[in-house]
Amino acid sequence: MAMNKREKTPEQALRSLMNLCVKAERSEFDVRRLLERWGVAEEERQRIVDTLVRERFVDNRRYAEAYVREKVRFSGWGRYKIRAALRAKRIDESIVEGALEQVDGASMREKLEHRLQMKMNRTRARDAYDLRGKLVRYGAGLGFDTDTVLEVVERLMKERGEITEN
Repeated sequence: MAMNKREKTPEQALRSLMNLCVKAERSEFDVRRLLERWGVAEEERQRIVDTLVRERFVDNRRYAEAYVREKVRFSGWGRYKIRAALRAKRIDESIVEGALEQVDGASMREKLEHRLQMKMNRTRARDAYDLRGKLVRYGAGLGFDTDTVLEVVERLMKERGEITEN
């Protein structure tokens, strides 16, 4: 198993991270993982992270806001999936909530509707019940709350004639 674990001196690591952070937002967690992968000594890691934060190369709040915008706009993720991903990066809960508050609920719902419509068009199902189950699981997997997913799935299925009013 050949792994590219290139060792770096603390100075090389700091320069590399500054270059990476200029090109794209990074979280403190991402930076720490890179430092560990590069074999930077434990005591040097914190000093480097502190320098990057102090000089504003790394900012978890800015990272979380950019992450949320990207995942909503390009990936069509819902709040639950985004929250879980940011928690996995050890972003403080108050920062995560602040970033999620900036998301327009209507645009998230539009993304969900669009993704469910596309999924509906390419999904094979035995019957309406099977189709509904597949669409609900897909919507939940995108990180949307169950009530919203059910509401959108029901409306889309009615529009397509898969189910009729009771």
